[in-house]
Amino acid sequence: MAQRKRLSNTQNSSQSRAASLPRRSETLMGDEEDDDMTFTQPSTSQVQRGLEKLTTAQVDQKTAEVVQYFLVRDQKKIPIRRAGIVKHVVKEYRNIYPEIMKRAARTFEQVFGLKLVEIDTKTHVYILINKMETAEKAPLSMPSNPKMGLLFVILSIVFMKGGVVKETLIWNTLKKLRIDHGEKHEEFGDVKKVVTDEFVRQRYLEYVRIPHTEPIEHEFRWGQRAELEVSKVKILEFMGQLHDQDPKSWSQQYKEATNPAPNT
Repeated sequence: MAQRKRLSNTQNSSQSRAASLPRRSETLMGDEEDDDMTFTQPSTSQVQRGLEKLTTAQVDQKTAEVVQYFLVRDQKKIPIRRAGIVKHVVKEYRNIYPEIMKRAARTFEQVFGLKLVEIDTKTHVYILINKMETAEKAPLSMPSNPKMGLLFVILSIVFMKGGVVKETLIWNTLKKLRIDHGEKHEEFGDVKKVVTDEFVRQRYLEYVRIPHTEPIEHEFRWGQRAELEVSKVKILEFMGQLHDQDPKSWSQQYKEATNPAPNT
């Protein structure tokens, strides 16, 4: 009887401890946020003093590590937080963080043809964009990657419809292309998850709940990465070829494409 009671107490104690422990992903995310809150951007004079204590080789090595970190993490197109860079790569070199990021940005542009962009200056989130792909002189073609092709179609619909589109219109349009969000697709798998989760986390799309709707409805908008990476002129040219129509005939879209806002 006493043994059973001790066993029960042990199990309850273990369950209590388990319940109080956050999941690993939550812990890592919380740790990164905490790290970012305690990290203060070094001043110019602090950076200069830090550089004086290091060799050129040391700074170059740390810059190379940051570049490699970005290239690996960018494979999934998920935005990269400053907290993660400092915690996992920069580490004890945090007092020269601005210099390392400046050198990394130069490497991306000169070596890889990529641009390092801080898309959120409040939470310090970065993405890499390929400016070569958005060059207006580049030949017009659909993306070779199937998922990017799907994304291109969705972005085209949103752009041509004025920048905001109800999700029902997207699903109905895709269904005409034999891509049903309610069925598993042989190329994309769970289409709805790809569109509303993957593309959203990559910041290509915004998936926003429409207030006061019952049942709940959502709408799509262009995300920050799309605004930076995707050429609206190319979308208009694509639509013109598709409909055998002069892109200028869509006057509102043509004006927006050829006179983009300063932040795009």
